[in-house]
Amino acid sequence: MEIFWTDNIEGSLCTLGPEESAHCVRVLRHRAGDSICVIDGAGTMYRCTLVSDSPKGAVARIDSSEPGWGSHPYRLTMAVCPTKNIDRYEWFAEKAVEIGVDRIVPVIGDRSERKVLKTERLRKILLSAAKQSLKASVPELSEPVSVREFIAGTEGSQALKLMAYCFEDEAHPRISIMEALAGFTDECIVLVGPEGDFSPEEASIAMEAGYRPVHLGGSRLRTETAALASVFSVYCSRMADGNTYESEQVKF
Repeated sequence: MEIFWTDNIEGSLCTLGPEESAHCVRVLRHRAGDSICVIDGAGTMYRCTLVSDSPKGAVARIDSSEPGWGSHPYRLTMAVCPTKNIDRYEWFAEKAVEIGVDRIVPVIGDRSERKVLKTERLRKILLSAAKQSLKASVPELSEPVSVREFIAGTEGSQALKLMAYCFEDEAHPRISIMEALAGFTDECIVLVGPEGDFSPEEASIAMEAGYRPVHLGGSRLRTETAALASVFSVYCSRMADGNTYESEQVKF
């Protein structure tokens, strides 16, 4: 199933941007009269008929729409410190989209080895992953902020707030993430630290702001592995009631 994306929808017509148009017309050789599927990145998929096959600005007529196409029944924000090897972070982002995530926030911790992250390439990866995994919603990608800034911005939030933390704290004992997710229904925020974990000061600030320290089992996981395991744990906590998600490649 071929999926195209646009943010240019007016009335019953949608216009693809130059890159999507070139892929549609030049690479896949679609012509006027062909049926195509277009997502708006905000959750709706449109079944359309191509009316102009210009490779610089293809135009399609909307025949029907499907709100919530490929969606999941919760909202998940992953605040994850960028890894020293950026390929690992991009891998996490791609796979997280395939499973189900709504917002990714690169956070810079006291012990982060990577202090700078350019988001342009990552946005393209998120869009490609959404189309590949048959989702109409492209996750929001925030600009990098410090761990402290992010925590401060979530104070007062009614979301379930979790922090994947490696060290034990007698005052705030860790529990398994699946135990923490018991009864979870609507919105969840998960903080994942850098290669050297959060600093004790960051952990203290997070717990004062209502974050629960959790573990992901007995193994010591890389940042990107811990982040993806968290995404999958949230997915399983809501989809374990017998619902299944199917795509052309995988069935959970």
